[in-house]
Amino acid sequence: MELKKIEQFIAKQKVSLIGSIDDKNYPNIKAMLKPRKRIGLKEFYFSTNTSSMRAKQFKNNPNACIYFYHKGLIKYVGVMLKGKMEVLTDQKTKNMIWRKGDTVFYKKGVTDPDYCVLKFTATSGRYYCDLKTEDFDIK
Repeated sequence: MELKKIEQFIAKQKVSLIGSIDDKNYPNIKAMLKPRKRIGLKEFYFSTNTSSMRAKQFKNNPNACIYFYHKGLIKYVGVMLKGKMEVLTDQKTKNMIWRKGDTVFYKKGVTDPDYCVLKFTATSGRYYCDLKTEDFDIK
């Protein structure tokens, strides 16, 4: 599979799943909206609450994965990316992905201390389609 086609596939998805590791070393999965910003297959930016369980887990263990999928009537396509997740609270990054309607979640606006950015940096991935899988590296 061409990496460009995987990028195009991810761009069309409305939901993403993120995986973290809890304090007992068990994986945790959470559905989220699609990333707010994406740079190729390398960097993905999500918004979340600084006080969230996920932010705490990523601070303790940055190993992470994100997953995108589409289930059609006959065809299922999935892409898993593995890498590291950072919890960013600097104002420049928060401003970069802020949207006007975010005040619904973060009452104090873009400077709300409970608003942070999850930045995922991918190192490798796995593509699935038509009963076939393919591993790939991301440089």
